[in-house]
Amino acid sequence: MSSTVVPPAQENVLYEKRDGVAYVTVNRPKVLNALNQKTIAELAMVFEEARNDSSVLGVILTGSGPKAFVAGADISEIAKLSGVEGEKFSRSAQAAFDLIENLGKPVIAAVNGYALGGGCEISMACTLRLAAEGAKFGQPEVKLGIIPCFGGTQRLPRLVGKGLALQLILSAQMISAQEAYRIGLVNEVVPAEQLIPRAEAVLKEINGNAPLSIKFAIEAVNKGLETSQADGLVLESSYFAICSATGDKGEGTSAFLEKRAPKFQGR
Repeated sequence: MSSTVVPPAQENVLYEKRDGVAYVTVNRPKVLNALNQKTIAELAMVFEEARNDSSVLGVILTGSGPKAFVAGADISEIAKLSGVEGEKFSRSAQAAFDLIENLGKPVIAAVNGYALGGGCEISMACTLRLAAEGAKFGQPEVKLGIIPCFGGTQRLPRLVGKGLALQLILSAQMISAQEAYRIGLVNEVVPAEQLIPRAEAVLKEINGNAPLSIKFAIEAVNKGLETSQADGLVLESSYFAICSATGDKGEGTSAFLEKRAPKFQGR
């Protein structure tokens, strides 16, 4: 079993690799893993590392400690922002979360506790969301005189619909993991002790398939949501054409016809 840790320059984010999986942990438990500018920059750095590392097939993102996944942005920092600084802060976080969403590899949010504000937003940038039974979700920004600014006003309605998204954002209501599952915000709810093992099992199932197919399926869904269905169908055909020219397509179809397990090479 191989394990690699990013050099200690990362103060607020832990990064480890095991068996093709990168484990990213927001590590500020004393402030419930709140996201300040430094932490967001570190998240961008480690996700770039995961994107560029061909040995990484998928990522599990979680929070340190028993209470919080990410309990939001760092309010002590937000309190000092001017309008211009606020836009810069928002755009830097949006860029980091866009990187997560479009990594080209599956990213699973293992939500182990509070996922509020920026925590809910970073979970929504992930490919899938698994939640521990005691996890809580919400967008409480309007209680602070601000609005979600890390993508919440855009990703939440795409996941749960406009009406439910507006209700959650405007009421600042905090909901349970079970309610988040009911409305489609999370994919599964599991006991806390099973959260990481279940995330690992889901990644193992996904990564048994052709890597390029996974990459292009994610791109087709993400980009298709930003356009009309007609244009999305054109995108789908284009990605299918790319896959059709790969060695993995030849291997996958041959393996099926020969009734054996495929051996994908990612090319």
